[in-house]
Amino acid sequence: MDAAEAIDRAMGALIGGALGDALGMPTQLLSPARIAELYGHVEDFVAPVVDHPVSKGLVAGTVTDDTEQALLLGRILVVSGDSFDHTRWVNALLDWERDVKARGSYDLLGPSTKRAIDAINDGVPAEEAGSGGDTNGAAMRIAPVGIMMPAEPLDALVAKVAETCRATHNTSIAIASAAAVAAAVSCGVAGGGWRAASDRAIAAARRGAVLGHWVTGGDIAARIDWGRD
Repeated sequence: MDAAEAIDRAMGALIGGALGDALGMPTQLLSPARIAELYGHVEDFVAPVVDHPVSKGLVAGTVTDDTEQALLLGRILVVSGDSFDHTRWVNALLDWERDVKARGSYDLLGPSTKRAIDAINDGVPAEEAGSGGDTNGAAMRIAPVGIMMPAEPLDALVAKVAETCRATHNTSIAIASAAAVAAAVSCGVAGGGWRAASDRAIAAARRGAVLGHWVTGGDIAARIDWGRD
């Protein structure tokens, strides 16, 4: 595979994530029945209903914090080089949060990210702020790690994932989930199909599940395997 092909796949991962984010923006947090009632079958960009719990006021096709954080993380990975500049990442998150508030979109922030940023602003060390982050915020933004890191050695990819999770999602379930997504993206960028990507996701989730602060929750690797079957 040449560099142009790899770049094309990497761009596909980022653009595909942004498209899915924008498509899902008006339906997030709603049940399937409520989505059908409000929008019917969603197959294009639509504006959220006026009383949507988090997306109200956004225009059709708007991306959310999922895409914004993914691009932010990508920029930090680029400037960090082989290491990960954790201080720069935390400062970038704090700056981004202030911008989100200024735009009136604070409701879009996920609960773990909100808690962690509030804690850091209150003086809690960044290494401790993410110890309760057990939601999907790390997984939703992790694609740039999968683009950056080769699928092998897998331990190195999972370690990079864990570094990026520390400030906001430093828990076993969040790291396992993010590691699964990153490994699947890495496999796809290298040309692997969905079966190979899901194999890598399962292996990465198993490794990620032993990192960070343990919290109760589902076995991510097992659930990916069940879903695949």
